[in-house]
This record gives sequence, structure tokens and C-alpha cells, in this order.
Amino acid sequence: MAYQPWPASAPELAQMRSFNKKLAWLPRFKIRNRVTPRLIQALLRVSQHSKKGPAAEARLVGVDGAQVPVRILRPSGRIKGVVLDIHGGGWVIGNAQMDDELNLGMLRECEVAVVSVDYRLAVDTPIEGLMDDCLSAARWLLTEHEFAGLPMIVVGESAGAHLAAATLLALKQWPQLLARVSGALLYYGVYDLAGTPSVHAAGPQTLLLDGPGMVDALRLLTPGLSDEARRQPPLSPLYGDFTGLPAALMFVGELDPLKDDTLDIAKRWGAAAQVQAYLLPESAHGFIHFPVALAERVLVHGRAWITARIQASDR
Repeated sequence: MAYQPWPASAPELAQMRSFNKKLAWLPRFKIRNRVTPRLIQALLRVSQHSKKGPAAEARLVGVDGAQVPVRILRPSGRIKGVVLDIHGGGWVIGNAQMDDELNLGMLRECEVAVVSVDYRLAVDTPIEGLMDDCLSAARWLLTEHEFAGLPMIVVGESAGAHLAAATLLALKQWPQLLARVSGALLYYGVYDLAGTPSVHAAGPQTLLLDGPGMVDALRLLTPGLSDEARRQPPLSPLYGDFTGLPAALMFVGELDPLKDDTLDIAKRWGAAAQVQAYLLPESAHGFIHFPVALAERVLVHGRAWITARIQASDR
């Protein structure tokens, strides 16, 4: 079976439905131009400057002359593994700091260091540049002395899941590095930049995301390309060769227009490696950030899976 339905209790489902009613009143995230994302990004940075974050190291890293900024969080005790975190934000907003809360949960529960990639954004850089940034960070992390002997897990959400999958496919050029990646934890990613059937069918009632504008948004991000060109891997990871890739854990909500992306890639990836994919009932895009019990259980499951993958790598 390519995926499993995530088990949910009646109270959990009721809580999620109640939260969805609030979501229905909120504006949908849209990529219609390059001005609005810049404004949102500026507001994000202002909000981050106004509150004190955890102790973190900012570094400029890279290989072969390419450099990318990263944000490193370390546990207080022995480091048992390292997570490469790739944030979401539709490729046009976000930064490494925005995942601090989730990353601190992994740091504490899994005893890992977390390296978040502050990749360039698609408002100023072609999406291939973002992919190059993430690949450079991954190659650096897999060869950096401090982390070189540790098992690595790649974690990505939404656009970050796209970049995570693309990074792993690109790492096939360096099999000895790819072999050191112990797993990939991916939340509701975008894996076909021409749009899967569920994206093309997304209607105006889509929660959080602008359903009717999603296909146009993908075209705006990949100007000048035909749909055939957009579907070439690793630009569209769905159509890649998953031979040699690590085990993966994937989640997507049944109300997410990107549902087919996860379900389809789970089937293809699962033919080459161990893959667990879960379909979350009553759940929209971005659900791991919702203040609901269902989301917390997913995060707990993900952290337990990371711990198990790291322990398996130590044997």
C-alpha cells in the first residue's frame, strides 16, 4: 500500500473541524507577483527581531566556491545525529529562523544538532538557485568535520520538502555522501512543478492555499518552461530515480491540494526504499503548525522516527 490513513479519534477530528472553520475566514496564501512576498518577508523579519530566540550559530558554508548561510542549533549534551532542515514558504518567503520551535523539539527529543538552510528566495533567484543552495549545504554538512561521522536526516516542509527531495536526488552524483543520509522526513511537499491532478482540481474552498491560483503560481516560479520541462527531475522530484535514496516518512492532509504529490511520490520512492506515508483526515496544508492534538501526535511520531533512524545507523 502506498500510504496509510492516519488514525484519529473522534475528539481529534472534532477539534480539527472546529479549527478549519477558523481557517476558512483567513486569507489564502497566494503567489501572484514578486512584490507581496517581499512585504511578507519584511514583516517576518521584523517579528523575529522583536523576540529573543534560542542560542544559535550563523555560518556561511559551502563547497566548490558556492556559499550559503545556515543556522545551527546544538543540544547541550552529546550529539547523536544531525538534521538538515529546509524551511517552507512557497519558495518566496521564510528563513532558517522560522523553524526554531519545531527544530528545538527535534533537538531535545532526538539529541540532534539542527542545521537550517537560509537559501535564497525565488523572488530574486531562479528556483534552480534555491536547489543549488540546499545541495551545497547538504554536501558541506556531510563533509564538515564536526558532523561528518554522524547520521543525517533531511527534514522539509511544503516547498522545503520539494527542495529536500531535489537535494537527495542531486546527491546521487556523490554516492558516498548519499549513503550517509539515514532518512527523509517530508511534510506535504510539492513534487510536480507542472501540478498533479489534485492541484489542477483545487477549487476556491481550499484552506490556507489559493487553490485556483496554484497552477499559475507554479508557472510564475518557472518562467519560460513548458510543462514537460517543469516535470524533469530534480526540478520535479516526483519523476526522479529513487534508487539509493534513504527511507522516508511522509505526511499530507486529505484537504490539501498537494495531496497527490505526496501519495504519488510515496509510491515511486517506496519501490526503491522503505517509505511510510500517512494521509491525515480533515487536515489542510500546514497542519503541523495548527494548535490541535492531531498535529502534536504527528510531530511526536516524526521525532520518534528520527530517533529510530539514528539508532539504526549506529548499529
